[in-house]
Order: sequence, then structure tokens, then C-alpha cells
Amino acid sequence: MTAQFDRIALIGIGLIGSSLAHDIKRLGLAKDVVIATRSAETLKRAEELALGDRYTTSSAEAVEGADLVIVSVPVGASESVAKEIAGSLKPGAIVTDVGSTKASVIAQMQPHMPPQVHFIPGHPLAGTEKSGPDAGFPGLFEGRWCIFTPVADTDPVALNTLRQFWETLGSKVDEMDPEHHDKVLAIVSHLPHIIAYNIVGTADDLETVTESEVIKYSASGFRDFTRLAASDPTMWRDVCLHNRDAILEMLARFSEDLAYLQRAIRWGEGDKIFELFTRTRAVRRSIIQAGQDVDAPDFGRPHALDKKP
Repeated sequence: MTAQFDRIALIGIGLIGSSLAHDIKRLGLAKDVVIATRSAETLKRAEELALGDRYTTSSAEAVEGADLVIVSVPVGASESVAKEIAGSLKPGAIVTDVGSTKASVIAQMQPHMPPQVHFIPGHPLAGTEKSGPDAGFPGLFEGRWCIFTPVADTDPVALNTLRQFWETLGSKVDEMDPEHHDKVLAIVSHLPHIIAYNIVGTADDLETVTESEVIKYSASGFRDFTRLAASDPTMWRDVCLHNRDAILEMLARFSEDLAYLQRAIRWGEGDKIFELFTRTRAVRRSIIQAGQDVDAPDFGRPHALDKKP
């Protein structure tokens, strides 16, 4: 395959950044890949894994001459990165990000983008609970959605170029208004993680009461919450702080629905409980039919499929 870009700069080399590096190399999407991260230790590990061609702790240095710059940092660090790279971006470069909140990232980054640079906010809806350069793997974005939230007067040629990049990675691409994106992600991603963190925290508080039985018998629903709650705390702290309004709105809705279920259980209203559980079961089936999960035992975990009889 002919390289789509002469040089791609990856700012941040965690799960998303390292997975991008694997796919860019596997598919030959760039002649030169430059990796930047503030941590010398992380950078050394990225080099040991041969994720790029050049490595630096300077984001400004990394973006020099880059045709495509992908910022993969916690959303709270978006502005500092934008300030650092602004003076080193070449005219015509495409700058995008992978942050889970979009209105905040736009507010942080757009004011610092030079007029001759194409800033196109993005968000690939893919990931695992793992983090760091070792967490990445090829094919992470295959069959997953990548959402663009273009700013005003986005160049259509640059937008199409970025779309082709993500489609080559196997992603399905959609576009949304940034505020709408943040509201949608608040319910499908942010709230589930917040609930998981809270449930696991509650269980941890009860460990002395249950004499460690929470951990001992966690091969059930609790275990699935712990997978979400194992996600990077820095990233999810920033998500909470930078999508505050949408998350609080969804938390309020969730609290109302939880109170409804609580009353139904209290008063023995089995028909209401059954109706809710039936409706939510159908949602699960719809997700499988949409190709966003697999209909396999143990929620499709590889270890479940590999068990020997």
C-alpha cells in the first residue's frame, strides 16, 4: 500500500497511540513515524517495542514537518500540548486528537492552532482497560466507530484525507456536533465507567464486612465492573472534569431511573422489574447485531473461548 503521509507524529503513546503506531506500520500508512511523550521511561519502552522511527520528549520537535499530528493525551493536557506544538506545525498539516470529550478539547486547542493548519477533532470509540505503550495492538480500531466533530470552516479535502486514514484502519467514520457527542458519550461510556468505579469502591469499603468474599466470588457480574474500573485514573478524572455538565445530567437521569427500580423492588412490583430487564436485554442483542460485540460465553473474553473441555 502507498503511504498516505510522509510523516505522522504521535503525541502520547498509551493504548490508543501505540495501537495507532502498530497499524500505521502494519499498513504502511507513513514513511516516517515520530513518537513523543513527556516520560523518558515511556519513550524508552516505545523505542524498545519499535513503535516508531524517531523518538523525542519534545512535542514541538515531533511535529516538525509532520503531515498528520495525532494527539493522544488525557483531555486535560490538550491545551498544553496545543501551545507547545503550535509554532512548529507546518502549513497544511492536519492536527487531530482522540479525546473522549470534544467541546472541551476544541476550547483548549483551537485558539492555539495556526490558521494554515487543519484542526479536526476526533474520537475513536475503541479501547481496553489497559494503558501504556505495551497495551497497544494492531487491529484495535477494526469495525469500531471514529467520530469527527469538525469545527467551523473545516477544509473538506483535509476532512476527507483524515476520513480515509481512519477507514484504512478499519474504522467506520461519523460526524457529530461536539456538544451532542459529549452528551452521547456521557451515557454510553462516561457514566458506565463512573458507576463501575463507584461500585468497586463500595465493594472495597465492604471487604472487612464480607471477610474478603467480594474478591473470592468475583467471577460474576462484579468482575465485569472491575474491568471498567481498572481503566487509567488520570484519563477518567479528566473526562469527569471536562464533560461535567453532560455527565451530571446523565447521572441525574440514572438516579431517577434507579429510584424507580428501587421502589419496584421495595413494593414487589415484579411486572415493572421484568419489563425493565426485558427491555435492557433487547439493547444487548442490538449491540451484538450492530457488530459492536460478540455473542459468545463470558461476554466474548478470549480466555473463555480458549478453555479446554
